[in-house]
Amino acid sequence: MLKVAQWIGRQPWLTTIGPRIVNTDIRLQRLTRGQISFGRLAGLSSLLLTTTGRRTGEPRHAPLISVPDGDSLLLVASNFGRPKHPNWSANLIANPDARAQIKGHDFAITATLLTGEDRASAWKTVTTAWPAYNDYQARVTREIRLFRLTRRP
Repeated sequence: MLKVAQWIGRQPWLTTIGPRIVNTDIRLQRLTRGQISFGRLAGLSSLLLTTTGRRTGEPRHAPLISVPDGDSLLLVASNFGRPKHPNWSANLIANPDARAQIKGHDFAITATLLTGEDRASAWKTVTTAWPAYNDYQARVTREIRLFRLTRRP
């Protein structure tokens, strides 16, 4: 299943239908308390991220592929290779304290936007897990944001 998901992830048409998939995945994860997600069904590590809206202060949810890296998780703000950064990434920059839900376990996290050598090293890790990130980066002129999530007590 992972090979099929990776093939789909590299298709240019995913840029168009990806946001519709995201909305359905949010509902699916909320309904199952994070037990089922499209990412997990495809053999990927995934989570439901809850940020605080930078303008509204309201909770905002985003189902995302997460890549384990030691005691932390990596999140790529690819937006399916679309020209603009996803809103959740701007929310994390404005307020790096958020929540993550993985397989029904909800926990507090702090996000750090990676730059320079830290980003370059982490980029190798995430593209090994999901090679389509390289395709997404090639489609856009912006540098795709990459975050490290660490658990808060």
